[in-house]
This record gives sequence, structure tokens and C-alpha cells, in this order.
Amino acid sequence: MDSAQPLYDLAPIARVALMGIALAAGPLAWVWLRNREAGSVGRLRALTLLTLFLTFDLVLFGAFTRLTDSGLGCPDWPGCYGNASPLGASADIHAAQTAMPSGPVTHGKAWVEMIHRYLATGVGVLITVLAIASWFEARRRKRDGGSGVSPWWATATLVWVAVQGAFGALTVTMKLYPAIVTLHLLGGLGLLALLAAQLEGYRRAPLALPGGLYGAALGVFALCVIQIALGGWVSTNYAVLACTDFPTCQGAWWPLMDFDHGFTIWRALGEGKDGGWLPFAALTAIHYMHRLMAYVVLAGLAWLAWRLWRAGGEVPPLRRWALAFGGVALWQLASGLSNVVLGWPLVAAVAHTGGAAMIVVLMTVLLTRAHQARQTAAARDAGRLSVAAS
Repeated sequence: MDSAQPLYDLAPIARVALMGIALAAGPLAWVWLRNREAGSVGRLRALTLLTLFLTFDLVLFGAFTRLTDSGLGCPDWPGCYGNASPLGASADIHAAQTAMPSGPVTHGKAWVEMIHRYLATGVGVLITVLAIASWFEARRRKRDGGSGVSPWWATATLVWVAVQGAFGALTVTMKLYPAIVTLHLLGGLGLLALLAAQLEGYRRAPLALPGGLYGAALGVFALCVIQIALGGWVSTNYAVLACTDFPTCQGAWWPLMDFDHGFTIWRALGEGKDGGWLPFAALTAIHYMHRLMAYVVLAGLAWLAWRLWRAGGEVPPLRRWALAFGGVALWQLASGLSNVVLGWPLVAAVAHTGGAAMIVVLMTVLLTRAHQARQTAAARDAGRLSVAAS
């Protein structure tokens, strides 16, 4: 590999951006043609839904990129050896692959990494269009005296995706620092949450949660976020195979673990807190903490599903939500166990990431609809007080 290759090479950025625009042109045309009679709000709703779907796909492809060790398939950013595609970098990739046939740079991995960048750029273009269109729609509503979704939602999403792109660049230039890669994963899931909440603003389907169920759902969501962060730490430290048996780990209920090295956040991949090799006991600690937290989260999801099912006697749609959360909990249990007992197969690992993404979307939609119901009830109560006072 050419050691003089700069980490940042902005020369091909315009060509990579053009590739993203070309990829985004198809979905934009589809949304426009399919919803040309739906009006501006209908088109914005459709574009938000499509962007959410494509972002979900991007999160899965990002997991595929990480799990196939393709994150350094092109060791510079945003191009590949100063080119907009691996085609122009063929000679450099061939030299790197000849020097080290197993990677990190190979022709296949370079294509996986660059396709991920193209898809991410395409999603970024869609979000940019969404932000611009949202402000035009806000101006139209202001002129006509209407109300709707605040354009600041789309603006926040645009800022978020820009920061996410910066973390994507740091993932490459900092050579897969676990903290950076984990934050990049969490950023992708945060982007899903922003888009899902924005979409619910267009749908306006309030759903009242009885009793203290709203707070309970928030608590379970917080547990899920912590568990997702722990899962990202397992994946980015390649600690999945530290425990290959279940329910024990290395034949013990409490194996030898090194939490000090394992949970030192700012360190290079494979390094301990003192700069030496990361001890195997540290990988065990990373894996086992995720496993222990999984028990808590699965219990929380099961409890939430049970509460929703019971409340469904008064609010029937809640039973569908109970089934959804029960189903995704079983999906995560099955895919997580498959990673351990089957030796981390690619399909199971990507499926596990997909389950985490689905939990984020489901939780965001449920809580957004519940928040809308609370706002509606508060406005109704305020109206009654106003009438009574007059």
C-alpha cells in the first residue's frame, strides 16, 4: 500500500457528489410522478417515507460494510486513491492486494466501501431536497394561514446527516477507531429516528397510551439505546466470538473479564488503555456486558408488549403494537444467539443490526403518536378551561 496516500483527498468529491445526485434522481422522479396529484404536502410525506426506507437500507449496508471488513477498502476519503471509483484506482488496489491478499484493501472490499459512500451521498441529497422543500412549504403555509410540520425537523435532519458524513470520513481516516465507528452506527440510527418522527408529523395519527405507559415506553427505549451502544461496541471491537457458548461464556457464568481495558473508550482498534495489545479478557468483558444487558432489554420489551396487550382491551390498535414489539424482541434473540452459537454468520449479524434499527423506528413512531395524543388532549383541556372562564 502506498504510505504516501493522503487520508483526505477532496479532488474527487465533485464526482462522488454527482454519483449521489444521479442515484437520488430516480427516487425523486418516482415520488414526483407517483404523487403529482397529491399536492406539496403529499409529496413531502412520500419523500420522507422513501428517505426513511432508503436510510434503513443504508444502515444495513453499513453493517454489511463493517462486517465484511470493507471499512478500509479505500484507505482515503472521499474517493479511492484519489479517484471517484475503484476503476480508476485499479493499479493501486492491485498493488495493495498483492502485498496483503487478505486486505484490508482488495478489489471486492473497495467496491463495497465505495458503494456505501455512493448510497450515503444519495441519501444526503434526498435529505437536502427534503429540507429545501420543507422551507418552501412553510412559506406557502405562512402565506395561506395554514399549519403543518415545522421545517426545522428537516433542517435538523440535514445537519445530522452532515455530521454523520463527517463521522464516516473519520471512520476511514482514523483507521476504524472503535469509538468513532460506534458513534457512526448510533448516528445512522439517530437519523432513522429523526425521519420517523418527521414522517409521523405528516401522518398525524395520535395514539393515546393509558396510565403511565408513556413513561414506561420512554424508559424501555432508553434501555434499548444503551444496549444498541453496547452492541456497537461489541461489533467495532470484534468481540462477538469472545464467548462462543450459551448461556455460559467460556464454560463459566462469570468468566475472566478486564473491564478497565475493555471500556477504555478512546483507543485504537486492538489496543488497550496503555497502547499495548487489547487483552482477550477485555473482549470477554465487552461481549458479556452486552449479553447481560440483553436480558434486561428483552425483559423490558416483553413487559412493554404485555402492558400494551392489556391496554389493547380499551384501545385495540395497541395490541398490534404489542405483537410488533414481541416479534422484534424474538428476532433480536434469535439473531443474537445465532451470532454466538453459529460463529458470527454474516446474515445473522446484519439481521441483528436490522432488528436494532427496527426497534428504533417502532419506538420513535409509538412515542411520537403518543406525544401527539397528549398534545391534543392538552389543547382540548385548555379549550374547555377557556370556555368555562368566559
